[in-house]
Amino acid sequence: MLVNMTKYVKTASQSDTIVPAFNVFGYEDAFAVIRAAEKFHAPAILMSNSDSVEHMDLKHSAALYRSLGEATDIPVSIHLDHAKTFELILRGVEAGYTSVMYDGSALSLEENIENTQEVIELAEKHNISVEAELGSVPYIDRNEEVKSILTSPEEAGIFTRKARVNGLAVAVGSLHRMQTRRAKLDFNRIVEIEHNTDVPLVIHGFSGIIAGDIKRLCSTTVGKVNIGTELRLTFGNSLKSEIELNPDEFDRVKLFKKPMKAVQDAVEEKYRLLGWEEKE
Repeated sequence: MLVNMTKYVKTASQSDTIVPAFNVFGYEDAFAVIRAAEKFHAPAILMSNSDSVEHMDLKHSAALYRSLGEATDIPVSIHLDHAKTFELILRGVEAGYTSVMYDGSALSLEENIENTQEVIELAEKHNISVEAELGSVPYIDRNEEVKSILTSPEEAGIFTRKARVNGLAVAVGSLHRMQTRRAKLDFNRIVEIEHNTDVPLVIHGFSGIIAGDIKRLCSTTVGKVNIGTELRLTFGNSLKSEIELNPDEFDRVKLFKKPMKAVQDAVEEKYRLLGWEEKE
């Protein structure tokens, strides 16, 4: 069933579970994510990032992901991630996304609040959840972004009092697109942010966080984590292996079977790591 992410992300932030959200790029990985979530009777979040938006028009991706969400009994949210303009947010809303993230992290605090308030006003008319970002989680593969701008706990308090978002993405030590787990989170900063806010926190760049920090996250008010690189690696490496093992095979449907299963297995592992238990 299609829903926004407000209720279940808030519930997760108040428990020892976290909802994983996955960047997906088409039917194969989106289907695998939902199948994995069904095993845990857990919510599923299908995200479209900037690469996905460039690859597939929002009206097509929304139609595909909505059809998958409508075909299952678990809650499914379709989330437009890192939208930096109101125009893109509006396109996502009109296409049928049930959740959006406005990324004003490069702006001043005042501009970020003002623009986020405008997005909230639009989203409320369509029963859409809104995530925002404060601080900056850099991309490890972009030379111009060398360091992160960690979220100020004081500014987080000001932001969430003025812009009542459903989730706040914070910069506390993780990096986007890390291929190995070596990022260590600043838990002292997380605690300070928690003391200044009353909304679920969101962590981007989950693929690079060290294992020990993942377990500690479950006891915080983090309600959602974003996962992208790890699934890309899983699907891509499995597909490479299939092509190498079957050089004469040209049917992509056959070549995609093992990569889809590999992605589903990886997603199931993430649910377990984030406190979810399989249901019979």
